Amino acid sequence: MGSYTILIGLSIAVILSYLFNLAARATKIPSVLMLLLTGIALKQVAEYTDFGLGIPKVVLEIFGIIGLIMIVLEGALDLKLSRDKAPLIRRSFIAAAIMLVVQSVAIAWLLQLYVGGPFQSCLINAVPLAVVSSAVAIPSVASLAGEKQEFIIYESTFSDIMGILFFNFAIQDNFAQGASILTFSRDVIAVLIVAVVSTAVLTFLLSRITLHIKFFLIFAFLILLYSLAKELHLSSLVLVLAFGLAVNNAELFLKGRLREWFHPERLANDLHQFKNITGESAFLIRTFFFLLFGFSINLNSIINITLLEQGILIVAILTLIRYIFLRYVAKTDLMPELFIAPKGLITILLFYSIPPQHFIGEVSESILFVVILLTGVLMMVGLLITPKQPELGEY
Repeated sequence: MGSYTILIGLSIAVILSYLFNLAARATKIPSVLMLLLTGIALKQVAEYTDFGLGIPKVVLEIFGIIGLIMIVLEGALDLKLSRDKAPLIRRSFIAAAIMLVVQSVAIAWLLQLYVGGPFQSCLINAVPLAVVSSAVAIPSVASLAGEKQEFIIYESTFSDIMGILFFNFAIQDNFAQGASILTFSRDVIAVLIVAVVSTAVLTFLLSRITLHIKFFLIFAFLILLYSLAKELHLSSLVLVLAFGLAVNNAELFLKGRLREWFHPERLANDLHQFKNITGESAFLIRTFFFLLFGFSINLNSIINITLLEQGILIVAILTLIRYIFLRYVAKTDLMPELFIAPKGLITILLFYSIPPQHFIGEVSESILFVVILLTGVLMMVGLLITPKQPELGEY
């Protein structure tokens, strides 16, 4: 394949993704679903024309990790903190935590019923299916307003962060024993300390660097810190969320002598450009990730009645638990919160991180795709039937 052919293909992919974004606003069909289906269609064309193109899993993982960082950062840069937002943040955190644990345990029991494996292995495979993907949810709720949009951004981001923590907890040996809980608590404290320190360093660099290339330098430092923390089995997304919130709410954190060191007025001047570059970078990475993931799917393995039944059952259980929590525990609005719990990028990344000894053959990429597709359709339905200016109910 020639260089110009590759450039033509990459350019067409970006243009299609932009058109899908426009179509998503008009039709409420999530753009990521269009990208996934386009990837599958391209795979069929490639097979029909005997065009061989293998996609190494590491390529998908790299795109997924960078995309997740950019999308969470993009969401955090849109959130303003204030005292009156504390109840909203608390509600979204509680919702994400309770539903993640309950849904993971429920799906683990279902998998154990199907395959009869150890509960720990079933739980490890269930966690990716329970996590709400901020990479899909955040871009899809741009049409919502006020607290509904903010609740979904917070909930999906918290779900990503706690999903990684819960996953790391589940893969530990003797994970239900006291020593494992102690290790988990230590990791939580460690990541919070690292988040505070790294956020201070990155914010300092952003306020001091005067070169025009400083934004991508900041991205490089952020990815470096994320990767180092991940190597230490820490929930690296906390770093990204903390940095985004600190930059967008600098006036709340920079008081007294801190103003002399960090120059919040410089941050305010650069913030708009930083948001634009972050948003466009997230768009670009998300485009190639979901296209490549769609291209990696074997369509023949998806067209399977048993597989579809399993996917529908998993999504039905996830939705039922979400309904019970929102209706009877949180006592809040159901539309569109009930339906906006998509699976996506974080689901795939956690699935790829499952240790070989805990891998369950019956839980394959095909089931992941079916669950991602069905939850995406449910999200589309929720957005279609939601009024334009709703208000979030109280817990």
